Amino acid sequence: MDRNMICLDDFEKSAKEKLLRAEFSFYAAGTDDEVTLRDCGEAFNRYRLRPRILRNVSTRDLRTSIMGQTVAMPIGISPTAIQGFAHMDKEIGTAIAAAKAGVVMGISIHSTSTIEDIANAAPSGNHWMQLQFMKNPRIAETVVQKAEAAGFKALVVTCDMPVLGKRKVLGLRLHPRHIMVNLDLPGDAEVAEYKANGDGMLMRYGAGQFISPTWEDVRKLKQRTKLPLVAKGVTTAAGAIEAIENGADAIFVSAHGGRQLDGVRAPIDALSEVVKAVKHTGVEIYLDGGVRKGSDVFKALALGANAVFLGRPVIWGLAHDGTNGVSQVLDIIRDEFSTTMALMGCSCIRDIQPSMVIHESEYLNAKL
Repeated sequence: MDRNMICLDDFEKSAKEKLLRAEFSFYAAGTDDEVTLRDCGEAFNRYRLRPRILRNVSTRDLRTSIMGQTVAMPIGISPTAIQGFAHMDKEIGTAIAAAKAGVVMGISIHSTSTIEDIANAAPSGNHWMQLQFMKNPRIAETVVQKAEAAGFKALVVTCDMPVLGKRKVLGLRLHPRHIMVNLDLPGDAEVAEYKANGDGMLMRYGAGQFISPTWEDVRKLKQRTKLPLVAKGVTTAAGAIEAIENGADAIFVSAHGGRQLDGVRAPIDALSEVVKAVKHTGVEIYLDGGVRKGSDVFKALALGANAVFLGRPVIWGLAHDGTNGVSQVLDIIRDEFSTTMALMGCSCIRDIQPSMVIHESEYLNAKL
């Protein structure tokens, strides 16, 4: 335990010192003017808390159920690409930390660790596989088959990436540990050609795999897999309704960390609209983007999310100290969330209610 690390922002400062400038920018950068990137975090401050008082909160139970699985707390890890840039422990290290903490880990299709290696390193882990539809259909087909065989619990379908956003990422220095292993299809002539022409890490090959998928692709995927589908990248009621109508089993409110469409609402601002639109369906709703404190977790749950997920903070923890750094990130936000629950008069997740959070516009208008 590094006692110098007090909050999640401390890990970002450490990562900036430890990583090469280009590697740090790969994770930290947003698109265009980075309006959404900044607002993802700032938006949480626009919501104020309304605590209950004189409740017995001497013990708190943070456990909840996500996708039918019991988890230690309503905080998971978002799929994040190419974790080999951050630390040699890569996704395997993150998976070990997630399993130890009892939380869900999403694995990116652009992972630098194989599905089999992740599953073997953290056999008790609750793993979800992120999926993108690509030009070469064998990539998604192979990933789904491997995820099912490895006992993964869900597929997270990225819905907000028909093209790659214009990100402010500097040139990267490639290393063998950066190879995107899920793209490295054995016996694929095109993959072999790219590697023979100097694209050993398959970065150029991967960049050329983007297609513009449709709901038809989601429906076909639903027919091919036994795993539940989580539609990620939803920020509107219409998008959430469409996702459910086309086979999604859960909704993931996300702005892709401010790395796709700049100017889209912060997920915490979009959450209430999505919750209201699909409440009657009973589907679970998750959120990522800007979560940095235990109070952020509380606000999202009060507004209707079943769980929140962390992206960059986990990467910063990994860069800071590998597996141990990720564990410390999860420990800190768990303790902050538990403290917030106590101060809000809540001893379990069921105690968290919508009336406990108010948007500052209502608060300020009430003062006028």
